[in-house]
Amino acid sequence: MKTLTLMQAINEALLEEMERDPNSVYFGEDVAAMSGAFGATAGLLDRFGPDRVFDTPIAEATIAGAALGMALAGLTPITEFSFADFVGIAFDEIYNKLGKWNWMHGCCFKIPVTIRLPVGALAGSGPEHSQSPQALFMHSQGLYVAVPSNACDAKGLLKTAIRDPNPVLFFEHKLLYGMPGEVPEEEYTIPFGVADVKREGSDVTIVATSMQVLTALNAANMLAAEGIEAEVIDPRTLIPLDRKAILDSVRKTGRVVIVHEEPKTGGTGAELAAIIAEEAFFDLAAPIKRVGSADTPIPQSIFLEMEYKPNEEKVMAAVREVMQY
Repeated sequence: MKTLTLMQAINEALLEEMERDPNSVYFGEDVAAMSGAFGATAGLLDRFGPDRVFDTPIAEATIAGAALGMALAGLTPITEFSFADFVGIAFDEIYNKLGKWNWMHGCCFKIPVTIRLPVGALAGSGPEHSQSPQALFMHSQGLYVAVPSNACDAKGLLKTAIRDPNPVLFFEHKLLYGMPGEVPEEEYTIPFGVADVKREGSDVTIVATSMQVLTALNAANMLAAEGIEAEVIDPRTLIPLDRKAILDSVRKTGRVVIVHEEPKTGGTGAELAAIIAEEAFFDLAAPIKRVGSADTPIPQSIFLEMEYKPNEEKVMAAVREVMQY
């Protein structure tokens, strides 16, 4: 094993996959000479040249549409938006074209498009540069959605995304970019639709995604001092979703708290709670509890931003509440 930050793990995945697949191309806003908004594409231009790594105008809809066209022409396009907030500009190209093209045309096309999308509240970046819109795409059809929470998962899932013949939206939390973690030395991928038990426990299940996996783990460790053993489940991909892993854990503990950074209303937790209620209602010993961000535009103030999103105290309070039943 070696230690990489999540950013380094992503960069390594991109270098390895572009080396492996000569049809792969990387393009987007400032991704070539500038190495992207957060530096994830460092070295790609030098290694693969301007025909395979190049900048585009600030035009997300064109980027997404061009990726579809390249895929139909036999290439493996990989791209990024500087911030996931801008996905709305390209919504039609992603939601209606990337996700549905194969299904609208006789299922005879491969659409191996990967779009990297930095998400999450960070340093008072405000309501247009801090959002987590991944839940919007749990409602879509034809798209895969990945939400890694550490360096190892990010590298393995990104390699899977690039190799997959379907379009993948790859949501990366900006606060995780600098987080170090152990990554295998050898070649590996992580299949979609396989959740990971980040911490085993017997009293309550915490299902958490992306950055909030770390929040959940911190909360679980502090709850252990109170005699509460929480199991932390990281779905890793929202589409496909590992329902079995979540339901197995809920049936074991009888209690569940769902944690995500999207606003609570209509967030990931709404769908997860519905699945659990439909399929494991009689295994529950307490009502399902969700911890999400406030239903409000993300504050510009870093102090209000801290209050806006989940934290360890909020997760611990939710767990204590379900444990009272």
